Amino acid sequence: MANEQIIKDFYGRILAKIEIKPNGDKTLRDFYGRILGKYDAATDTTRDFYGRILYRGDCLTMLIEK
Repeated sequence: MANEQIIKDFYGRILAKIEIKPNGDKTLRDFYGRILGKYDAATDTTRDFYGRILYRGDCLTMLIEK
């Protein structure tokens, strides 16, 4: 079972949702449910929708566009 973290803007509108798995992996989805990126805890990398490594560490929130 995964936990969820909802990210909202100043006005309370949902911008994105982060699904957190028990092993530490995270998946970022936009308002429409499309995957924007993933964080792999084992390798400590953040990847975009296409699987390209963008960052070392957990930087999923940097992938949210307003």
